[in-house]
Amino acid sequence: MKAFLIAAETVKDESMFAQYRKEVLPTIEAFGGKFIARGGTLTTLEGEWPHPRLVIIEFPSRAAAEAWYKSPAYQKIISLRLKSTDGSLIIVDGQG
Repeated sequence: MKAFLIAAETVKDESMFAQYRKEVLPTIEAFGGKFIARGGTLTTLEGEWPHPRLVIIEFPSRAAAEAWYKSPAYQKIISLRLKSTDGSLIIVDGQG
């Protein structure tokens, strides 16, 4: 079953986050991940949405998503995201 990693974030340091963006893609692709949405225009239709940036990454399975997050390659760059943004990161199972 596919799993989706969803990040809702506010970028605080553009230059540090730009470095993260450069380095993150190969770590995701190594676990079969692909971007579904990556910081496009976001429109809130109901309620409140606290962050202007949304990212959705599809992985072939929850195990692949969790393995990516725990991987040495991602752990090497995670501090770039944590220091340059505020937000939340979740994994949700897909249908099927």
